[in-house]
Amino acid sequence: MSKEAKQSILGLAMVLPSFAILLIVVIIPIVQSFVMSLSNGEGGYDLSRYAYLFTDKGMRSNIIFTLRITAITCVLVLLVSYSLAIYMRFNQGPVVDLIRKTYMIPLFIPGVIATYGLINLLGNHGWLARMLEVIGVELPRIIFDEKGIIIANLWFNIPFTTMLLSSALSAIPSSVIESAKDVGVGRFTLFLKFILPLSYKTFMVAVTFVFMGVIGSFTAPFLIGANSPQMLGVSMQQVFSVFQEREQAAAIAFFSFLLCSVLGAFYIRSMTVEEKGKV
Repeated sequence: MSKEAKQSILGLAMVLPSFAILLIVVIIPIVQSFVMSLSNGEGGYDLSRYAYLFTDKGMRSNIIFTLRITAITCVLVLLVSYSLAIYMRFNQGPVVDLIRKTYMIPLFIPGVIATYGLINLLGNHGWLARMLEVIGVELPRIIFDEKGIIIANLWFNIPFTTMLLSSALSAIPSSVIESAKDVGVGRFTLFLKFILPLSYKTFMVAVTFVFMGVIGSFTAPFLIGANSPQMLGVSMQQVFSVFQEREQAAAIAFFSFLLCSVLGAFYIRSMTVEEKGKV
C-alpha cells in the first residue's frame, strides 16, 4: 500500500468518529423532524404544517417577533462587544484590567439563575424599581416584555462575543495600526479600512453564533417573555407539550433550522469568496 493511500485511510479514520456523532446528533434528528412535519394527520404528507406558520395570525406574529428580537440583539451585542474589544486592545490602565477580569463572569452563571436574577432586579417590584420609587421615578415595564428578553440575550452573548473579537483584534499587528496613524488616518477610517477587514472572519463567526443562539433561545424567553407574541423556541414547546401537536412542533423546529441555515450559508459563501480572492 502506498504512503498516500495510508494517509488517506488515516485521515478518513480520524474524521469518521466526528462525522458519526454529527450524523446521530444532528443530521438524523433534522431529517426525522422534517419527515414528521410533512404529516397531515390523515395518513398523507403535504406542506400544510408550514402553510399554517404563515397563515395563522399568531404564528406570523411569533416569527416576526423572533426575527425582530434576534436582529436587535445581534446589533446591540456586536456594538457593545466590538467597543469593549477595541477599548481593551488599544488602551491600558485599571479600567481595562477590571473589564478583562470581569467581562467573562456571565459565562459561568447558569442561565436559569441569571434570568431569575434579572427578574428580581428589573421586575415591577424588583430592587431597581424600589430604589427608583424612593426618588419618584417609575421603572418602565421590562420583565414579561421584549425589552427583558433583549437584556437577557445581551447578558448571555456579550461575554463570548467579546472574547472572540478580542482574540481577533489581538492578532492584528501593532505596526499596521501605528503605520496608519502615522500617515494621518482617522479613527473611523482606521476601523473601517484596517480593523474591520482584518477581523472580518471572526466578526462573521460572532454574528453566526449570536444569531443561532438567539433564534433557538428558550430559558430567558420562557421565563421573562410575554404570553404573546412568543419566541419560536417557546412557541414550539407550547405546541408540543400543551397542545400535543408533535407534527406542528416539528415544523416550527425545522423552520427555525432553515432560518439558521440561511445565515450559515451566507457565512460559508462569504468565507469561500474571501479564500478564492486570496488565491
